[in-house]
Amino acid sequence: MGRRPSACGADRRGERAVHGRTPGGCRGDVVDGPATQRLLDTVAEHGTAVWLAGPAGDEALARELGLRLAREPGLAEMELMYGSWDPPGARLLDAVAVLDRLASPGGDPWKRAQTHRSLAGYLLEESYEAYDAISADDTDALREELGDVLLQVVLHARLAEELPEGERWTIDDVAGGLVDKMIRRNPHVFADAEAGTLEEITANWERIKRAEKARESVLDGVALSQPALALAAQILGRAARIGLAVPPPLADSQVDPEARLGASLLATVAAARQANLDPEAALRRATLAYAEAVRAAESPPASADPR
Repeated sequence: MGRRPSACGADRRGERAVHGRTPGGCRGDVVDGPATQRLLDTVAEHGTAVWLAGPAGDEALARELGLRLAREPGLAEMELMYGSWDPPGARLLDAVAVLDRLASPGGDPWKRAQTHRSLAGYLLEESYEAYDAISADDTDALREELGDVLLQVVLHARLAEELPEGERWTIDDVAGGLVDKMIRRNPHVFADAEAGTLEEITANWERIKRAEKARESVLDGVALSQPALALAAQILGRAARIGLAVPPPLADSQVDPEARLGASLLATVAAARQANLDPEAALRRATLAYAEAVRAAESPPASADPR
C-alpha cells in the first residue's frame, strides 16, 4: 500500500533513538511523544507509514489511531499485522553467542582446552542418545538430545576459528555449505526440475551428488568409523547398487579364528540383505531383549508370604 513506505517506531528494547535509513531505502525514525498525528502526516506526505510496535504492543496508539480514523475515514487506511520479534531459528544466534563466550578467553577452561579429536567421542555419544530417544518415541527427550548434538556442532565450529590461517572456518561456513547443498540437490523445489516420484527424486539426488564429488569408487564416502555391522551392510549395499557380484570371503578359508569369525559375520549380513532384513536392527532387537533378561535375572525374587 503506497509508493514510498516510511517506518517509525520503538526499537526492540523500547529505547528512543533515530535509526536512519533501512537497507531498502525508506527512512526510519523513533517518535518521542504522541505519534498519531506524526503517522497521519507521514501518510499524507509519502502515501504509506509503517509503525513497528514496541515490546508491549503499543495498544494505546492503535486504539487512538483507530478512533481517529473511525471519525475521519478519509485520512488513511489502517492494517494491523501481528508477528514475532524473532524469526524461526533466531535462538541459534544465541547458541552461537553462548558457545563463543565459553570458548573465548575468560570463558570455560574445559571447552577452551578441547580439540576436534578430543570431542569426537562426545559427538558419537550425543548422536546415540538422540537415536535412543527416537527409538523410544520420546519427543521431549529427542528435543533435549538434539540440543546436545547442536552443542557439539557449534563448539566444533567455534574451535575451527582457532585453526591456522587457511584452514579455519566458522559456523556460517557450515550453515552456508548446508544451504548451498540443499538448493543444488533439490532442483524440483528450487529450480524448474520436475518432482516426479520419490524414487526419481532419490535417483536425481544421487546423480547430483556423484557429479559434485567426482568419486573414483562406489565405496568413496562410506564412513569407515561406523559400527562394523552397519559398515558391512553399507559396503554390501554399495556394491549391489552398481551390480557388482563380489562374493564375501569364505570362513573356512581364513587362517585364524578372528578372521573366520569376521567372514562368518559378513556372510550373515549378506544373507540378511538378501532376505531384505536390516542386520543392525535385528541384532539390536535381540541384544535389547537379552538386556531385559539380564535385568530380570538381577531382580531379587519376591519374598514369600510369611503367613
